[in-house]
Amino acid sequence: MLLTRRQLLGAMPAAGLTALPAPAAETAAFQPNWDNLAAGYRTPDWFCDAKLGLWAHWGPQCVPEVGDWYGRLMYMQGHRMYDHHLKTYGHPSQTGFMEIIGRWQAENWDPADLMRRYQRAGARYFVAMAQHHDNFDNFDSRWQPWNATRVGPKRNIVGIWEKLARRAGLRFGLSNHGAHAWHWFQTAYGYDPEGPKAGVRYDAHRLTRADGKGTWWDGLDPQDLYGGPMMVPPAGLTSLKSMQDWHDAHTGQWLETPPPGNPAFVKSWYLRALDAIEKYRPDLVYFDNYGLPFGQVGLDLVARYYNLSRQWHGGRMEAVVNGKRLTTETQRRAIVEDHERSFVDDIRPAPWQTCTCIGQWHYDRPLYERGGYKSLRQVVQSLTDIVSKNGNLLLSVPLRGDGSLDDLEIRFLDGLAAWTATNGEAIFATRPWRRYGEGPTRFAQDEAKQAPFTAADLRFTTKAGHLYILAMDWPADGRLQVTSLAGDTNGVVDRIDLLGRDGTPLPFRQTPAALEITLPDRPNDTPMLALRLSGRGLV
Repeated sequence: MLLTRRQLLGAMPAAGLTALPAPAAETAAFQPNWDNLAAGYRTPDWFCDAKLGLWAHWGPQCVPEVGDWYGRLMYMQGHRMYDHHLKTYGHPSQTGFMEIIGRWQAENWDPADLMRRYQRAGARYFVAMAQHHDNFDNFDSRWQPWNATRVGPKRNIVGIWEKLARRAGLRFGLSNHGAHAWHWFQTAYGYDPEGPKAGVRYDAHRLTRADGKGTWWDGLDPQDLYGGPMMVPPAGLTSLKSMQDWHDAHTGQWLETPPPGNPAFVKSWYLRALDAIEKYRPDLVYFDNYGLPFGQVGLDLVARYYNLSRQWHGGRMEAVVNGKRLTTETQRRAIVEDHERSFVDDIRPAPWQTCTCIGQWHYDRPLYERGGYKSLRQVVQSLTDIVSKNGNLLLSVPLRGDGSLDDLEIRFLDGLAAWTATNGEAIFATRPWRRYGEGPTRFAQDEAKQAPFTAADLRFTTKAGHLYILAMDWPADGRLQVTSLAGDTNGVVDRIDLLGRDGTPLPFRQTPAALEITLPDRPNDTPMLALRLSGRGLV
C-alpha cells in the first residue's frame, strides 16, 4: 500500500533537507553555496548555441481560458476572474479550483503534432511546465497525489513531452513555479467580504479527505492541493477594498522565504522538484523565483542537480538553471539569469535568457478574440535584440485548456518557421560582435514600454568568420547605412549576401561615413532581413 504524501513527509527527519540521502553514485563536486557553484559552473555550449526555446506553459488554469493566475484570482471578489467563475461554475465556497482540475481533460491535445510545429518554428529546446503556483504536478509525482496522472487528464504530461522533445532532437527543460504556492493560494481560505454570501469561507477552508468519498477525487486530501491554512484572511473584513488591502499586504507579496511554522511544505517542494529532475533528466530547470527558492534549500537542489548532470553525461556539465533578478556577478556565474518580459541594455558577459509569451501565460480567449497577440515582427525583433546581447529567448505560445492551438497561434508558428528557415543562420549558434548594434530607438527594460524598432535599428552577430547584420525592418528606400562599419576600423568588407536570396552578392560602398548597402526589391512581407558579410578583420 502506498503511503500518503503526509505520511512520507512525516517519516522524514526533522533536521532539514541536509538529512536527505544523496544518490550513491553522485559526485560531490558542487557544494550548495553561491561561491562554489560560480567557481565550478560553465554554461554549456548547447544553451549558448540554442538561442530559441519554446515553452508549454500549460496546466489546469488554462481551462477557463481567461488568462493568468486563475487559481488565485477566482477567490477574490470584485476581480473579473471571480465574476467569470461565479457565472460559469458557481460560488467558490462550493465549486473551488479543484473542480477546475476535474474539468481539465486535454481532449484535443496532440503532443506529437505540437512538437513537430515547435521544431519547424526553430526551437532548439522545449520547456514543459511541471508545477505552477496552483500546487498541481503535471507529471507522475511521487510526492503530490494531486497530479495529472491521477486526476484531470490522467496522463503523464511532462513524461510525454520529454520523450517527444528528445525524439525531435531538442533539449528538454522543466519549469517550476511551486515555491510560491504557500502564499499565492491562501485566497482559497478567504471569503466574500460583501454580498449575499459575505463571510462564508471558500472551499479550501472546509474540505477534507472524507468529503471526497464517492466523488471524482475520492482518496485525495484537498489540503494537499491548497497547501493548508498558513496566511488566512481574518474574519471581519466587510469591503472589497479591505480584503484587497489585506491580500496586498500579506498573500500578495512575492515571497521567497519558507512559510513560517510549516517546514513540511518546503520539504514537499524539494522532494517534488527533485523527483521530476531524477525522472526526466532535464537539460534546463527554470525557477520562477528571484534568485533561488527558499534560500539554502534552493542552493541544495541546484548543487544536487549539477552533480547529477555530470553523472548523467560522463562528467560533462550539461545543466542550465534559470533564476530571476540576480543581484551579484557571482550569482550570474552560478546560474543563468532569466528576465521575464524584458530586455537588457548591452551585451552581457554571461549567457542569459528572456522569457515571454505572445499573449497571457495561461490561455486567454478574450485576448485572442480581440487580436491582442504579439505579432511575428515583434517576436523576431525581440529574438534578434536578445541574441545580439548574448541571450536566448524562451517563448510561450499558450495552449487552450483542451490542449490545442488557435488559428492565430498556428499562423504565428508557421510564420516563425518561415523566418527562421531563411534567417536562422544569423541567429543559431552565433555569438555577439564587438557591439550589439546601432540605431535610434532607445532601450526600455520592460517589453511593454519598448518603442517600435525602425529600419535604422541594426543588430550584429558573428559565426564561422562571418559578421551578420540584422535590420529590424526593410528600408523603404532600399538602402542600408551601417555607421559601425565606416572606414576600416572594424574591418574591410569584401562581400555581402542577403540570406534567403540566390548567390548574387549585394552592391555596397564602404566610405569614411558608413557602409552603404543597396538592397534588392523586398521579396515578400518578411518582417526583417539578415545579411552575411565576409571580409578582413570583421570578426
